[in-house]
Amino acid sequence: MDSWLAFQALILGIVEGLTEFLPISSTGHLIVVGDLLDFNGERATAFKIIIQLGAILAVMWEFRQRILSVVTGLGSDPMARRFTVNLMIAFFPAVVLGLLFADLIEHWLFNPITVSAALVIGGAVMLWAEKRQHRIVAETVDDMDWKLALKVGFAQCLALIPGTSRSGSTIIGGLLFGLSRKAATEFSFFLAMPTMVAATVYSLYKYRDILQLSDLPVFAIGFVTTFVVAMLTVRALLVFIANHSYAVFAWYRIAFGLLILATWQFGWIDWSTAEG
Repeated sequence: MDSWLAFQALILGIVEGLTEFLPISSTGHLIVVGDLLDFNGERATAFKIIIQLGAILAVMWEFRQRILSVVTGLGSDPMARRFTVNLMIAFFPAVVLGLLFADLIEHWLFNPITVSAALVIGGAVMLWAEKRQHRIVAETVDDMDWKLALKVGFAQCLALIPGTSRSGSTIIGGLLFGLSRKAATEFSFFLAMPTMVAATVYSLYKYRDILQLSDLPVFAIGFVTTFVVAMLTVRALLVFIANHSYAVFAWYRIAFGLLILATWQFGWIDWSTAEG
């Protein structure tokens, strides 16, 4: 295997693992870093989506006890059934809009300039959401009703725009709709499971004709790296939110987005060959 290709896979795996569950847009970072590494094209797009499975397996491992209790309690525990129904309701809007508009979004919006604008705007919204008075109506994910779940599901649809951040849109949406910071974060993790698995399966099907057996080592490097880094990131985030707001991530989004815009405006980096 080419050493440069292995290095690209390693770096992108680290980026995916670090950013997938932080509200700073993993897709946006992968687009920007992938372009800087000259890792573009359909096979690269498939790689970036498929390694997300490593991130989702990491969060599934971290919450394995809760997942097991829900699965085993579906037949007898009303709370487990309500939690499952809420996840399905929240998952549905992104599935519908994703199937309808995913190709158009990928063609027109998967580029660093769109990403940078979404990062800045999303960061400003996060700061506003953190400063406003919070009225908590659901302290834990078990306190949520189907209407709250549906609202978070519609918020997740904003993440179809690269740079918005799936976790960012669901967490901030959850805060605006009355979830506690802990509940919004945990529900974002759980909602990521069906969403990202569906995206990975769809990607495998969509790019099935261009994927080759020789791609397996590169995908394996990205997958394993993503899994390890994502697990460490999830643990750190759960500790962090216990005593901090999301403002630091908002300021990072704004700074990173403005940096990308500056490199484009002043011609420091040529983004003309970027994806999209």
